[in-house]
Amino acid sequence: MEWWKLVLVACHMLRALCNDDHGLQGQCGMENMQIIVPQHLKGSAKVKVLNKHGKMELLRNDPSCGIWVTQKHDGSVIIGTSYDGCFVTQTDAEFVLTLGLATKKDGKKVTIKKEMTCAVDTYHDSPLPDQCDAVVRQNRLNCRSTPDSCANVGCCYDPSDPITSCYFGNKVTARCTPDGLFSIAIPRTLTKPDLDLTSVKLLESSSTECNPIDRNDFFLLYLFPVSSCGTTFKVIGDQAVYENQLLATKTLLTWNRISITRDSTFRLLVRCSFAISGLLPLKVDVVTLPPPPPVSSVGPLAFELRISIDSEYRDYYKDSDYPVVKVLRDPVYVEVRILQRRDPNLVLVLHQCWATPSPNPVDAIQWPILVNGCPFTSDNYMSERIPVSPESSEDLPSHYFRFNVMTFTFVDQRTQESLAGQVKS
Repeated sequence: MEWWKLVLVACHMLRALCNDDHGLQGQCGMENMQIIVPQHLKGSAKVKVLNKHGKMELLRNDPSCGIWVTQKHDGSVIIGTSYDGCFVTQTDAEFVLTLGLATKKDGKKVTIKKEMTCAVDTYHDSPLPDQCDAVVRQNRLNCRSTPDSCANVGCCYDPSDPITSCYFGNKVTARCTPDGLFSIAIPRTLTKPDLDLTSVKLLESSSTECNPIDRNDFFLLYLFPVSSCGTTFKVIGDQAVYENQLLATKTLLTWNRISITRDSTFRLLVRCSFAISGLLPLKVDVVTLPPPPPVSSVGPLAFELRISIDSEYRDYYKDSDYPVVKVLRDPVYVEVRILQRRDPNLVLVLHQCWATPSPNPVDAIQWPILVNGCPFTSDNYMSERIPVSPESSEDLPSHYFRFNVMTFTFVDQRTQESLAGQVKS
């Protein structure tokens, strides 16, 4: 799995939502804007975006151009773009991103333009509607704010809920209070697989004031002074900058002095900046890891190791799909097969299968997957042998061997840091 970074930006007491009247939803952040295009607006057509040359082009994921595009399960599209990206124009007062949406007019297909704007120097950390809707009532944690100021502190508001009308959304909600406190709310869904909230702690948590002040099964809430709990201090220009970190310990599984884990790496950096003019924006970074690409092997007989898209083994990832992105504990459906042979007397038997953190198959660091043809029994997430049916193997099931692997990452046993590189098998 490749590295990925989620950057969330919180600001103080300012509203800057870039929604329009047709169902587009957006949010203005410190460094970027985010827009959700619902399925009913997008339809089956591709969304277009206006470039700086005044021409429409198909919207695509292009981090080098400062734009990120994600397709959601419900068919909607999430667009994130930095203010200095290739498709954002700036006036004296606004940043503007112009989208092109396909529609029909007088029986003809036309593209209508929608301008999404964010005011320069005006930002807000209100949760998006789907981040509020994702938290059902029994999972809500009280935001400890009045209804009038609920949105101003980055929380969700539901007047129909008599118990927890102001609650934290499904995101990191972080801010610096005027009286010099860090306030940080963390949902367990912040990582994949879900974060074990009992494993989360501040970098230095020897004092009781460094423990969460509130929690339930889905959220943690920290509230502590910027001068305590291991907070570092530095002066940059006319700003006083305070930084602290939250991190999670991992459950390690050790065999033969080699350790693996299926817990995500979680580290949250919190920075508060104060100046003569008052509170400045707070920036929160969340960094976690991702899993393994496939490998082909050639010998006296030609073999291939490939990964199926699901447990049915009907469709397989193509070369252009790699690296395949999975989260920890996701099943990977592996198939090894004999190539270019039709002899029914040939039987493929895998005696040993192991994973390494490098392309070197004889790397000193190895984690067993199959031992003597059977799943490795010392793994707390044992692989499973998957039967091969003639219908799915061109009538030569003996030429195939299938099993699944629950994804993991190699870690340094001393520091619990993930080892660099990708897991190979």
